[in-house]
Amino acid sequence: MKNVDLVVIGGGPAGLCASISAASSGARILLVDRNKKLGGQLIKQTHMFFGSEKQYASRRGIDIAEILIQDLMKYKDNIDIMTNATALGIYEDGVITIDYDQKYIKVKPKAMLIATGASEKVLAFPNNDLPGIYGAGAVQTLMNVYGIKPGKRVLMVGAGNIGLIVSYQLLQAGVEVVAVIDAAPKIGGYLVHASKIRRMGVPILTGYTVKEAIGYPCLEEAVIWKLDDKWNPIEGTELKFNVDVMCISVGLTPLTELLLQAGCQMKYVAELGGLVPVRDENYQTSKKNIFVAGDVSGVEEASSAMVEGYLAGLCAAKSIGYKHQFFDELKQDYINQLNDLRSGITGEKIRIGISKILKEVI
Repeated sequence: MKNVDLVVIGGGPAGLCASISAASSGARILLVDRNKKLGGQLIKQTHMFFGSEKQYASRRGIDIAEILIQDLMKYKDNIDIMTNATALGIYEDGVITIDYDQKYIKVKPKAMLIATGASEKVLAFPNNDLPGIYGAGAVQTLMNVYGIKPGKRVLMVGAGNIGLIVSYQLLQAGVEVVAVIDAAPKIGGYLVHASKIRRMGVPILTGYTVKEAIGYPCLEEAVIWKLDDKWNPIEGTELKFNVDVMCISVGLTPLTELLLQAGCQMKYVAELGGLVPVRDENYQTSKKNIFVAGDVSGVEEASSAMVEGYLAGLCAAKSIGYKHQFFDELKQDYINQLNDLRSGITGEKIRIGISKILKEVI
């Protein structure tokens, strides 16, 4: 049995920042991630971030990951890192089990912080399992991590920020994007991203969804059709594209299995991507000393995930007796940053979602 102050599960933007924040408070951290390299989604993101200087605005995700890892190493005496390690379960006695290097390990922390992120949603249509049909994350991994083009002609399904950004990255790599489609009546991503690909001649078709995929043994054609104002398909509006890749980018859903097993109170909140934990302003769930941060507590941009990580790590450390010397100032600064990131019309959905899961601090 391994005993530590705080276990952080997930080494993406939220988990890295939570580990930095808690370690800087004096807590002993065990950071667990199932991937070979820390950074999560950041290591495949080559676009420049929005936000403010505090969230590394105008830096690329791949560079931000390196900055955070370097910051983490400043506290290497306080942090143990397990990569290629999968957290298997959280049990009633507070023990976490981990599959690490083909060994079954049990860890007993004073507190834990879950930053497992989110997984891509799928879209149901005939032959949606044909080779050549990918999630946007898989396409980013192929191109930006391994330098491999997924194909020659791509239909992008989804006009949110991820779909628009990946479309632009495909174009930069010399891949033809025949169109971007979205079932909603208007695009969900930022206009700046949409303008980039429109200027490169790519049509964005709103109010359309996939009817079917055609091909054997792999994707050869994609058929789409228009939806009416009740989201029903309209016969006779079909359009067909000759493509060898269909990229599905229809949103993310929080990875909350560990929280469910731990018995945390959960609530389905569409604005936050699905089933999420009820939490307080310190990011503590209904279970004492189980904290959350990042997409597992509600799908947002990576900038918000980083700030949530800093805030949750700060509060988790304090809950077990490690109060940062500048706790009050730092906490208020992180709250202010999150309020700024969630301000305006674009943040309204997130604000509504968070209002549905907040519980009072006891």
